[in-house]
Amino acid sequence: MDDTDPDTDIVNDFEEDKDSSDPFSKRGRQSKLPVPEPMFPSSSGLRGFRQSTTMCLEHIREAMLHHRWQEATEYMVYFPQILQSTSEGSTQQNKELVWRLCTEILHHHPNSTLQDYNNIYERMKHSSSKHYLMISLEHAFHLMLHGCIEDAKHQLSVAQTWRYGKESVIQYQKTKLIHAYSSLLDYINWCDKKSANDGSDHDVLVENTEMQNSFRQVSSNLKEILKHPGVWDPFILSYVEMLEFYQDHTTALSVLKNYAHDSSFPPNPNAHVYLYQYVKRHGAPQKKLLKILKTLHVLVPSHELMLEYSSLLLQSKKSCHGPKALEILLDMLDFSCWRTNLDVWKLLKAVIEKLQLKPDWKTIILKRMSGRTDWWPALHFTRAHATTDSEENPELWAVKASLTKILCPDVPQSYVDAGDTDEEQIHTAL
Repeated sequence: MDDTDPDTDIVNDFEEDKDSSDPFSKRGRQSKLPVPEPMFPSSSGLRGFRQSTTMCLEHIREAMLHHRWQEATEYMVYFPQILQSTSEGSTQQNKELVWRLCTEILHHHPNSTLQDYNNIYERMKHSSSKHYLMISLEHAFHLMLHGCIEDAKHQLSVAQTWRYGKESVIQYQKTKLIHAYSSLLDYINWCDKKSANDGSDHDVLVENTEMQNSFRQVSSNLKEILKHPGVWDPFILSYVEMLEFYQDHTTALSVLKNYAHDSSFPPNPNAHVYLYQYVKRHGAPQKKLLKILKTLHVLVPSHELMLEYSSLLLQSKKSCHGPKALEILLDMLDFSCWRTNLDVWKLLKAVIEKLQLKPDWKTIILKRMSGRTDWWPALHFTRAHATTDSEENPELWAVKASLTKILCPDVPQSYVDAGDTDEEQIHTAL
């Protein structure tokens, strides 16, 4: 008879599990799942006020993570008591935390109203001098989204005159931002007046006193704003539209050039796009268009305007522009987002056909493809690509099949073979 006691075995197994180095698995087997660090400190070592606020915050976090917005709202009623904390260094952090939590809950709560937002924003603005300007700006954004343009304008007007203590550099920058968005609201007001008189003659609109007053106010503020380096896209577009309406093309062009080429501003591809679109609208010569697009190509070789850039080069009579057009299109196709774009491939075919009129056309193509031969076939010319292209876009498949031997002559022609075709069928598809 076995002397082993089953009850003893159970106890021993339990003791082994309890003493295991890994508390999450039996007999020391370690779990492969990562254990996240706790977002909040354990409340077991806290007492009184700190303990209650920490626990409340944990409940709010849990409710928000599971989208239980009504429950989060109920806990949030009690959490602002944290603002009564006298702990040094945590006061501003607590105020920002309450502000962010309140607005996030209101944004998702199905029964929240505009008045609820107004109450929260007003309360938080007057409890936190450090965040007053940014809360005012966010409040104005929310009002604009609800179509309350005049109320938003009022909020920004009050914020423009607000001062607290000795003005710091950060406070000065935020005030400038408030001025910028206030000017944007003036631009919206100008657009409304323009739309209200849309049936009027252009000369009559130009002489409209109210519109001129709005324009002067916007211009004055935006001139100051644009002296500060930054990304000011919506403000630039608004200002240029107004200048263009009043046919002040010299100022508009100067503003766009400074925005694109001022070295103190951060690199911004959009600045070059706006400049290109403006000069194109006003009939700029091809040389100027190519110069702008050349800079944009350096910044964003995958930009959609590169298709237009290569097309302009193809139309040019300069011999050096053909290889450049080829380079631009190959750069675009280096990015997978253009892999199935028929227009890019058709233009590439047209460029190659023009290059084939040169005696050294093979050398030109080989030079541009020298760094691509080891990975381009996998990106564009696999059997899977051929099958998908032939089924979904036969014209795209035909164009690519006709270019495979030219672009990748040393690679097995799996793309064409997968299509089960010959050159005559490719020309038929084309």
